Amino acid sequence: MKTPRTLSTVGRPTTPLEALRAHWRLYIYEGLELAWFMVAACVATVVLFGVSSHVVSAVPSAALRRALMGVAMGVTAVMIIHSPMGKRSGAHFNPAITLTYLRLGKIAPWDAVFYVVGQFAGGLFGVGVSAVLLGKSLAQPSVEYAVTVPGIGGTAGAFGAELFMATLLMGVVLWSSNEKKWAKYTSYFVGVLIANYIFFFAPVSGFSINPARTVGSAAFAGIWTAVWVYFVAPLLGMFVAAEVYVRRYGVEHVLCAKLHPSPSELCPFDCRLPGHPHGPYDGG
Repeated sequence: MKTPRTLSTVGRPTTPLEALRAHWRLYIYEGLELAWFMVAACVATVVLFGVSSHVVSAVPSAALRRALMGVAMGVTAVMIIHSPMGKRSGAHFNPAITLTYLRLGKIAPWDAVFYVVGQFAGGLFGVGVSAVLLGKSLAQPSVEYAVTVPGIGGTAGAFGAELFMATLLMGVVLWSSNEKKWAKYTSYFVGVLIANYIFFFAPVSGFSINPARTVGSAAFAGIWTAVWVYFVAPLLGMFVAAEVYVRRYGVEHVLCAKLHPSPSELCPFDCRLPGHPHGPYDGG
């Protein structure tokens, strides 16, 4: 009798068609997750920084409004990670995270390719939906489609900020998600980091650490200032964090590529977490 193919034994598609047949839903989920994040970012930026917003007059402190923005986006990230889509796909919604897990051998190459494609498509889709919903208010100079551009410190400052944020984020994710005691709190650590990053670093780099997030805004704003920063720094930072982690603990200690270790959802990765279910290779 032929052994049924499962994600645990045949979870690494070797061709594009095999990957699409197995995990096409996951690629869509990754896109929708970033789209959700971008819609939230665009709405929050318009509400908190749009010149016609009543919140701007009611809360004149830009620092306080930036803190509110951080909380809103941190909560959004936690919600995405804990959503049914996020639990299923792993809730990367960031090419830099996906490519780091590819570097660590946790995600199959073709899965990584389609994850990244889905994420870029999701970033564009999210900003596009926001443009339809918010109209001209999203294009006003104080909002500019929530675009990420260098601020305080110029390009060098933006690169340093993005590098630092990415390194710390991936370091925290790897440390917490691979420790049984802390794994269930990974999403909350991510949310707290995002909230603080927006408060402290948005004036420096605009806060991205996500190439697909940057492209989504830039494509509509038509502003590509130092766009290379938002590709190179996040990827470099996360690779550095992964290298440090592997040298300290060994690659075998990287157990999974999910940001929330939900035992109720099938795992599409090279997963070593006890209790993580692996389902039929039947369409993801």
